[in-house]
Amino acid sequence: MNLAFVESPVQLLNVLEWAHARPYAPTSDSLASAAPATDALTSGAPATADPTAAGGAVPLTLVVLSPADPLSRGQLRRMAELARDEGHTVRWQEARGGTTAPLRAVRELTPLLRRAGRIVIGDPFSRYVHMLLTLAGDHQELTVVDDGTATLEFSGQLARGERLVRWHRRGTGGARERLLAPVSALARRRLAPAPGRPLEIFTAMPVEPTAHTTVTRNDFAWTRARFGPPTVLPGADLVGTSLVETGVVDPGRYADAVHRLARTHGARRYLAHRRESPDKLQRLARLTGLEIVRPELPLELVARRGPTAATVLSFPSTVVHTLPLALAGTSVQVAVCDIAPQWLRDGASPRAEGFLAGITGSARGVRRLPAPA
Repeated sequence: MNLAFVESPVQLLNVLEWAHARPYAPTSDSLASAAPATDALTSGAPATADPTAAGGAVPLTLVVLSPADPLSRGQLRRMAELARDEGHTVRWQEARGGTTAPLRAVRELTPLLRRAGRIVIGDPFSRYVHMLLTLAGDHQELTVVDDGTATLEFSGQLARGERLVRWHRRGTGGARERLLAPVSALARRRLAPAPGRPLEIFTAMPVEPTAHTTVTRNDFAWTRARFGPPTVLPGADLVGTSLVETGVVDPGRYADAVHRLARTHGARRYLAHRRESPDKLQRLARLTGLEIVRPELPLELVARRGPTAATVLSFPSTVVHTLPLALAGTSVQVAVCDIAPQWLRDGASPRAEGFLAGITGSARGVRRLPAPA
């Protein structure tokens, strides 16, 4: 059994891409065991669809470790419906409903973990996933799918033998981090590839393989096969980022940069990141006159379904690597605007400037734009 754990819409999308990239020939046993679909999104019970409906994709048992954020939950529910349509089993796990929810979820998921031949995870930095990995055996194969630009930091930290810390965080964390440090250390050892225990990284990011690590390229074949091509409109769309919310970029500098970019390139829509705050988006709408759009699906699917502007503007983020792949064969051009050093907040991680520059510098098939003066 292939068992996947996801906590965000993008992770779920990349798990579907991973499954699509592995052709599956169903056996007579799997055909006989197919059952009608049931609603897992409201009852919490697994929903199983016809395993042959995925068009040859490898079947998955997909566990959604539900976040608290309403926008993320909404996108995840829509992505879960797509997963069910592809023939995968979906389990919606309320993982953050009170102090006892994590332990209850781990207890309920333990039987699935023990039966899994391969475990697919979307966020190797997640403390939740770390707890689950402590229950996994060394005999189980392990795959990490893209969680955006965090994949770059994960692969680098793994190769250097460092502890797993998200790039935008600074310091050693608080009491909770210290309490969970033994769990994280055990998970890091489980994630570290070794002879007889390889690790697969499924990614659209520029990650190079290391010893006992296989890098499988994600070219968004499932997205391109299922959606589009889009209708292309004149002008530009501007992709939002949560760099303000994560404490990296100054909010005033960001608003001014959005205003200047929109005016220079004739942008009409601002495609908001799901973590952007309502107050910030209202300010941007007043300042720029842009139409603020809250996408109901990951941006790769929204852009592929269309309509999409002829130019998609973005700051350094995952989409400067993924959108050129999802929009391959269309006339849409992706342009990335650099983050000026003076935009960074005083409390930003010392690694932030170099990391953001690396995201931009390693992107392929995009047009580089200087930071607005």
